Amino acid sequence: MIALKRLDSRANGFDAALDALLAFEGAADETIETTVAEILAAVKTRGDAAVLEFTNRFDRLAAPSVAALELPQATLRAALEGLPREARAALDVAAARVTAFHERQRQESWHYTEADGTLLGQRVTPLDRVGLYVPGGKAAYPSSVLMNALPAKVAGVGELIMTVPTPGGEKNPLVLAAAALTGVDRVFAIGGAQAVGALAYGTATIPRVDKIVGPGNAYVACAKRRVFGLVGIDMVAGPSEILILGDGSTDPDWVAMDLFSQAEHDELAQSLLISPDGVWLEQVAASVEKLLPQQPRVKTIRAALENRGALIRARDREEAIALANRVAPEHLELSVAEPEIWAEGIRHAGAIFMGAYTSEALGDYCAGPNHVLPTSGSARFSSPLGVYDFQKRSSLIRASRSSAQTLGQVAATLADGEGLFAHAQSARFRLQ
Repeated sequence: MIALKRLDSRANGFDAALDALLAFEGAADETIETTVAEILAAVKTRGDAAVLEFTNRFDRLAAPSVAALELPQATLRAALEGLPREARAALDVAAARVTAFHERQRQESWHYTEADGTLLGQRVTPLDRVGLYVPGGKAAYPSSVLMNALPAKVAGVGELIMTVPTPGGEKNPLVLAAAALTGVDRVFAIGGAQAVGALAYGTATIPRVDKIVGPGNAYVACAKRRVFGLVGIDMVAGPSEILILGDGSTDPDWVAMDLFSQAEHDELAQSLLISPDGVWLEQVAASVEKLLPQQPRVKTIRAALENRGALIRARDREEAIALANRVAPEHLELSVAEPEIWAEGIRHAGAIFMGAYTSEALGDYCAGPNHVLPTSGSARFSSPLGVYDFQKRSSLIRASRSSAQTLGQVAATLADGEGLFAHAQSARFRLQ
């Protein structure tokens, strides 16, 4: 039997129990913090030498130089051309859909001119260079390449530098193929905090970037947090999570498998199911018991479900929706007969999957929207990764001789009030 928690919103202590279930401390522990700080300091001061030292040590390599860790474009193209037909077709379809969706997000520059000749506007420009971190070794995520590289390319980023660790020299052909397909400019077989440091500080071989995106382990997340400010980052993501709202109309086996789809990521992943239908919740629980032994990652799924999973009974649809907004999940499935009605009340979610046929897995790989989503409740104030994360905005202001008279007087008066004499004089010099 799996010890899957049951919560009921009508029970005493429900709020405290839910808060405890949702609690997750995302900060790295002291050992990780210390290790990452030392690695970053070494990369900052010793550059390539430190990157090479840590890469050879942690990934069990014997590379003679950082330059030798760069994968030639010919290697990437060979990986793409060597894919089995079905894998290549799937990669092509996913890339086309992701590109088509993100092309709609591209922002354009704009301006307008007021009656007195004042020009105001906004200039939108892409970032010059972006670093993409991709996990490697046992964890191979070509989908992460698509979801990070394609929005950057749509935005017009000048150069995309990818790092991917290759423990023991193991290179995943799908990851390399995805890099070729998406037009990644340079790929280095390095990972960990040393890769983040190299991208943030720059070395003799690896160019400094303006922003670092992409998932990684606790060391990578800690390193990204530490270099933020020197460079931009996408986010510091927590464990994967899914919340399913159900009305009892979906096959319980489907729902159980959707819960598994996030639980199989790692033991800290969170899978929650909320429904007003208590009988159906128990049917889903029975499906969990039936299907779990068949899963290749049964130990990971069991640990995740027992650690942070739950079946939650709500009073009604309105309360179920309110609880979803309280959770603000990364992935929200509306596994209901009328998802549009339920969706009207949703304010906080990274991505909303509407209807029983819309499994979260479609969003992970090929639906089109980005799968890099806010976690740990940050959907209350954050958005999915998109083209806008690879563009920046500059304000445009041009005063005419006429508008300098009126705006200048306003600026001078306010500057006087702040005690900033030079500001006031700068504006007054242009007054006739």
